[in-house]
Amino acid sequence: MGDHTTTRNLQLHHNPVFDVSLNVQGGSKYIDDDGRPKRTGTVWTSSAHIITAVIGSGVLSLAWAIAQLGWIAGPVVMVLFSFITYYTSTLLAACYRDPVTGKRNYTYSDAVRSNLGELQVKFCTSVQNVVLIGITIGYTIAAAISIVAIKRSNCYHKSGGKNPCHINNNPYMIAFGISEIVLSQIPNFDKLSWLSIVAAVMSFTYSGIGLALGIAEVAVNGKIKGNIIGITMGTVTPIQKMWRTFQALGDIAFAYSYSVILIEIQDTIKSPPSEYKTMKKATLLSLTVTSIFYILCGCMGYAAFGDLSPGNLLTDKGFHNPFWLIDIANAAIVIHLVGAYQVFAQPIFALVEKTAAEFFPNSQFITENIRIPIPGFGAYNLNLFRLVWRTFYVIVTTLISMILPFFNDVVGFLGALGYWPLTVYFPVEMYVAQKKVPKWSTRWICLQILSLSVLVIALAAAAGSVTGVVQDLKTYKPFKTSS
Repeated sequence: MGDHTTTRNLQLHHNPVFDVSLNVQGGSKYIDDDGRPKRTGTVWTSSAHIITAVIGSGVLSLAWAIAQLGWIAGPVVMVLFSFITYYTSTLLAACYRDPVTGKRNYTYSDAVRSNLGELQVKFCTSVQNVVLIGITIGYTIAAAISIVAIKRSNCYHKSGGKNPCHINNNPYMIAFGISEIVLSQIPNFDKLSWLSIVAAVMSFTYSGIGLALGIAEVAVNGKIKGNIIGITMGTVTPIQKMWRTFQALGDIAFAYSYSVILIEIQDTIKSPPSEYKTMKKATLLSLTVTSIFYILCGCMGYAAFGDLSPGNLLTDKGFHNPFWLIDIANAAIVIHLVGAYQVFAQPIFALVEKTAAEFFPNSQFITENIRIPIPGFGAYNLNLFRLVWRTFYVIVTTLISMILPFFNDVVGFLGALGYWPLTVYFPVEMYVAQKKVPKWSTRWICLQILSLSVLVIALAAAAGSVTGVVQDLKTYKPFKTSS
């Protein structure tokens, strides 16, 4: 099923958006070793994909997360997650090719299949798809929150602070959904490099503005707020502090989660040099950049607001002035999320389309493309199944976002749910299987301790986030205007 044995399936799975004939004379110049069009990805495009995936809206909740943990535990936990993510990502990148046959694994589940077998694939695919779907829901919520923040900011300033400016998120979630329906017709990752680069630039824009505003706020306050142990008793009860601490761990885990699409990103890289070497460099570069950004943004936000650090620095009782700069930052978030949604949705799209083609190879609805000539661009290949299925997916995720619009809790829960299995458990188990690490050897024991420790953290974080959602639901009315 994951071998892509027929040319027909290969073409369907890797169908270009505009039909450009491949010049197969000279063979390998235009075709890779697996018969697919030559891959063109580099350290820079891979880093852009990773930064797009990693520096997401999660960066905006880091000040809140550090506020729960305090000046010592907060930065330490962030550095720790950064190291764990880098180490396990290199283990995962080594699984892109089979060490014996050299055969490529096109997706995360293909890598699990070739190293761990079919039973583990079922577990992996279930977790991966739930996380990917969850992330697209989380991004829809975050985009709407940022658009509303712009509208509210402008309304607030126009009325001189007299109008409470109640604005409903739902129309903006629908607008975001419509843009994703259009963009989802881009068939695959190879066609997304430009979108990832734009999204990566946007990431730095809003993170940089958040950081600059944090520094400015500290300068105005004339002191650094916050303390060593985090949010103080009295502001919250001991039980609340415990749940919030757990949720903060989930928020930080979510901020570093991108393993779910690492193999797919690696499958865009050209060789030589080996895809593993390029991916290792891209991972180191992108995680170093994002970690520095994360620690600076989180710490400066905490220094500015202390115990009152908001769940979202740029929209949720965070910065208000200069309002035009906040508007630019929120606009950058929306543009970034438009691209990031596609990066996380593409593996789901590809899985369903590949499965449908395997089950119904003779269905014209599923396999046939309709060529639509576009002057100046060649011909667009319209696939009816792709159009219907991807539109349906975006509509469903948008509806769920409208029903459960809790940004911070959703972020924490997704981080907790996906981080351990996809970032730690599977990479460790595949590495053990591939390198035939002896059971109970020092290396084996260290790897299992790492995996078990992260599992405990993930379970605690999930519990904290579920508690947060339960609290939110007590006061929430679906489809009502937000305050």
